[in-house]
Amino acid sequence: MKVGVVGGTGNISSSFIPLLLEKGHEVVCFNRGKSGNSHPQAKNVIVDRHDRMKFIESVREERLDAGIDMICFNRNDAEASLEAFRDVSHFIHCSTVCTYGIKYRWLPVNEDHPLDPISDYGRNKVAADHVFLEAYHNEGFPVTLIKPSTTYGPIMGIPRQIALEHSFIDRIGKGKPILVCGDGTAIHQFLHVEDAALCFANVLGKRHCIGQTYNLVKPDLTTWADYHRAVMKALGREVEMIGVPLRLLEKWKSPGVEICAEIFAHNSYFASEKLYRDIPEFRPLISLEEGVARVIESLDREGRIPDSDPLTWEDEFIRRMETVIGAPHE
Repeated sequence: MKVGVVGGTGNISSSFIPLLLEKGHEVVCFNRGKSGNSHPQAKNVIVDRHDRMKFIESVREERLDAGIDMICFNRNDAEASLEAFRDVSHFIHCSTVCTYGIKYRWLPVNEDHPLDPISDYGRNKVAADHVFLEAYHNEGFPVTLIKPSTTYGPIMGIPRQIALEHSFIDRIGKGKPILVCGDGTAIHQFLHVEDAALCFANVLGKRHCIGQTYNLVKPDLTTWADYHRAVMKALGREVEMIGVPLRLLEKWKSPGVEICAEIFAHNSYFASEKLYRDIPEFRPLISLEEGVARVIESLDREGRIPDSDPLTWEDEFIRRMETVIGAPHE
């Protein structure tokens, strides 16, 4: 098939494009050409998706068989993609588990769970989801929705519970304590991008997946404390984890705390049975320990682990907590 990918240089798409090419698909990427390079064997079309008419025209000119949109973030984006990819036989929309919100009615959260997002990101993704699903129900548009949880890799790096930043890696390497939210026992599901790629590369062309939504997760559950221990193991050094309540992280304006408030502070457990049943090629192989070690090695090689010494906010927050609960040695 000739497959169009909106994006093509990001965290997940850079991993599944090689698989599409290995399967013999012809790949065309549509992006602004400002966020890295597409795969050398893929055609790259420079276009800004927000230039709606130019975007639609550029996509239609390629006469595609299928499409994957990795950067559809709101209703306007979805409406443009619907028009651009209207004639394809299969279209994949990358949504997010953030559409479910955090007030879960049951666990694990399956694809039938009501959508109740608490963030603008989640609400805008819901609006995009609705555009595609309405088109499916009203006119048979052949869409499949994929909802990843936290998907990490060499481009995104590895997150921490309280933010999407990497200075904590340097702190651990230097033996400094790190902050976690609460007591660090909130559960989460992590997936390496190479495993996520197995879903995107193999869902294409599966007619039974059209009109369906899939949570893109492994069934494994990990607490954030154990996740950070996996990072410590990769670095060969253990440090203390200092718990801070979410309300204090927000009051103290902890850098990047929004992602913690929106999802990382809460128990997140999403069902994967439907995904495993309908896309049997999705069989993740990379353990959390192996995955974080590989990403840390990549970040270090590229000089992307920031020096934690000039970043004093974490030490300041730890001192504030020690005044409340007492220093560890007391």
